[in-house]
Formats: sequence, C-alpha cells, structure tokens
Amino acid sequence: QVQLVESGGGLVQAGDSLRLSCAASGRTFSRYAMGWFRQAPGKERAFVAAISWSGGSTYYADSVKGRFTISRDNDKNTVYLQMNSLKPEDTAVYYCATDKSLFGRGAATAIGYDYWGQGTQVTVSS
Repeated sequence: QVQLVESGGGLVQAGDSLRLSCAASGRTFSRYAMGWFRQAPGKERAFVAAISWSGGSTYYADSVKGRFTISRDNDKNTVYLQMNSLKPEDTAVYYCATDKSLFGRGAATAIGYDYWGQGTQVTVSS
C-alpha cells in the first residue's frame, strides 16, 4: 500500500521560509513523478509544483515561481518543497501526491495523481 506522509508545516511570518517533506513508501518511488498541491479554506485544491521521476524537470505554478523549489532524494524516497519569501496568500494545507504514470514528468492537474498524503498546514501571518 502506498503511503505519503508530509511534514514541516507550521506558523510563520511573511517573508520567512519553510521546507516541507513528503516521505513515500509502498511504491518504487524513483520511477514516479511527484507533485505538491495546496488547498486554502473555501478554495479548490491548486497545483503548486511537480518534479519528474528523475528530478531532471520541474514545474511551478506562476504564483510560486521564483520563491518555491521542489526537489527529490530518491535514495530517501522523499520529495521536498522549499518555500521562501512566504506570503499570507500561501496559507493553505499542502499535499504531496504521486503521478499515476511510470517515468512521467509530472502533471499540473490533480487528476494526474493517484495517491495523496494527509496534508500539512502552512499558515503565514502578515
């Protein structure tokens, strides 16, 4: 059974940084692209970033480009989201997910992912 466990969320001030981690098990992690999504209260789940199975390609939502960095360590079965220059509008529950396809490059829509973590709360105060 595939399990994804996010960690690293918390309460920070605007301008601060956080690094989220997502530890994966139950699937050959290194063969699948990974994605991060977020959901703010009253809003739909939104794409944040994705990384290909090899780590060679990354993709970002325009709202986080230049501030967030997605990376992965296939030896540790972990994907990361480094978030810098945080803004109050980044406040949301952040989820990691695995791509449905083997050796994929990652998708910008939730339908492209089949397993999800439980989420970690990020709150940015102004």
